[in-house]
Amino acid sequence: MALTMEKKKNGITEAIEKIVGRENILSDEEALYAYSSDSTNITKPYSVADLVVFPTKTVQVSEIMKYAYKNNIPVTARAAGTSVCGACLPKNSGIILDFAKMNKIIEINKDNLVCIAEPGVVIEDLKKEAEKYDLFYPPDPSNLKVSMLGGSIGLSSGGPHTFKYGSTKDYIIGLEVVLADGTVMNTGSTCSKDVTGYNMTQLFVGSEGTLGIITKAIIRLIPKPEATKVLLAYFDTLEDTAKTANDIISKLITPSVIDLLDKNTLATTESFYPSGLLTDKTAALLIEIDGFKSTLDNQYREIIEICKKNNSSFIQTADTKEEEDRIWITRRSSFGATAKLAPNVMTEDVVVPRENIVTLVKGIWQICNKYNLKTCIMGHIGDGNIHPNFALDLRNEEERKNFEQAKKELFSLALSLNGRLSGEHGIGCEKSQFISQALDPGNLKLMKQIKQLLDPKNILNPGKIF
Repeated sequence: MALTMEKKKNGITEAIEKIVGRENILSDEEALYAYSSDSTNITKPYSVADLVVFPTKTVQVSEIMKYAYKNNIPVTARAAGTSVCGACLPKNSGIILDFAKMNKIIEINKDNLVCIAEPGVVIEDLKKEAEKYDLFYPPDPSNLKVSMLGGSIGLSSGGPHTFKYGSTKDYIIGLEVVLADGTVMNTGSTCSKDVTGYNMTQLFVGSEGTLGIITKAIIRLIPKPEATKVLLAYFDTLEDTAKTANDIISKLITPSVIDLLDKNTLATTESFYPSGLLTDKTAALLIEIDGFKSTLDNQYREIIEICKKNNSSFIQTADTKEEEDRIWITRRSSFGATAKLAPNVMTEDVVVPRENIVTLVKGIWQICNKYNLKTCIMGHIGDGNIHPNFALDLRNEEERKNFEQAKKELFSLALSLNGRLSGEHGIGCEKSQFISQALDPGNLKLMKQIKQLLDPKNILNPGKIF
C-alpha cells in the first residue's frame, strides 16, 4: 500500500514538475505537514497534501487543473493561510496551490478607479499602492499585513471599515477564474456598471475556492478620504454602549469604523500592549470618522456629546496621527493579546442584526460562564458582526469538549437572533456541519447543484462549506 501511494505521489510530482519546474514545488515531508494546517487551531491534520505548488502564471494553473481533473486529484487553493475556519486545509490530500508567487499589482487606473491584481498580493500592499494615487481600497481584515487578495476574495472578508464601505464583495467587479477542468474564464469588466448577463463574479466571491480558482481580480477603488479622526469611548454597561452606536447612526453620522471591545479584551490587550486602556470598564467603542477635514470637527463634537449623553465614563480622543495609530495598534493587537492567555485561541465569527447585539454578547458571556471558558469579545457593532475569541488548551480534553459545546450554543444563539454563522471569516470545514441549520433546504440544494455543475468530480477544495 505504501509503495503504491509513493508511486502515485511521484507520478503527480513528475507531471506537475513539467508544468511549473522543480523550483516551484515542495514535496518533502516537513513542508507538506506544515501546509496541512492554516490559522485554524486543530489538534491534528485532516490529511497531508501530496504536493505544494507555486504557480507563477494562469496558464500553469490551467494545466495543473487539467491534469488534476483527468486524474481525480483534489486541489486546494491557498493564499497566506490565515483562515480561521479551515478554508484552506487539505481534507483529502492532493495538490495545494500556493499563490505567493502570483503577487503582482498589474495596473492601477486612476481615471477608471480600478486596479487589476493577482491573488498573491498582500492586502496592506494593495492599500498602500492605491494611496499613491490618492485612492482607497476599504476592506481591511485584521491580518491585512499578511492576508492576501485571493484568500480575501475567497472568503469575502471584511474588517472594521465594512459598516460604512462594505466588504470585499463590494469591490470585486471582475475575475479571471480557472475552472475544475482547466478552462479559463473571465467575469465582469473594468466598467463601473455592468448588468450584461448573470453576475458571475459574485458567484465566485466567497465560494472558498470550491467553484473555481481565482488567478486575477479587477478591483473597484474609491477616492481616498482627506482626513480621519478617532476616539475611544468607555462605558459601564453594554446597553449604553449599544445605544451610543445606534444614536450616532440615527443622527445621520456614518462612522467609517464603530467597533466594540469588551472588558476582557481591554484588560488582555492592555497587559499585552500597554497603552493606557481603562481595564475596569464593561466595554468601549472605537469610533473613526473620515471625509473632508472641514466636515469632521462638527461630527467629532457631536459624537462626543452623544457618548456623554449615554453615560460614557471616559472618552479618549486622538489629536495627532501618532495617537490615532496607537489606538489602531491596540485594536489590531487584541487577537494576539488573547493568545497570551492560553496555548490556543479559537476565534469565532457570528453576525446578527444590530438591534440584537446586546442579547448576543450577554448570551456569549453566559455560555462562557457555563463552560468555564476564557473569552475576549470584540467586533464590528455597526454591522452586527461579533468575534468571541476563546482562549484554551486543546490538549485538555475537558476544555476542548467544553469549547465544542459552547460553539454549538453560540451558533444556535446567533441563528435564534436572526443571525448567520459568519459575517466575514467564512464556513470552511469548521462550520460546515452547521450549514443546514442556517440555510433553508431549497437554498442549500441549489448551492450543491451549482457545485456539481462547476465541479462534477468534487476536486476543488472538497469538504468545505457543505
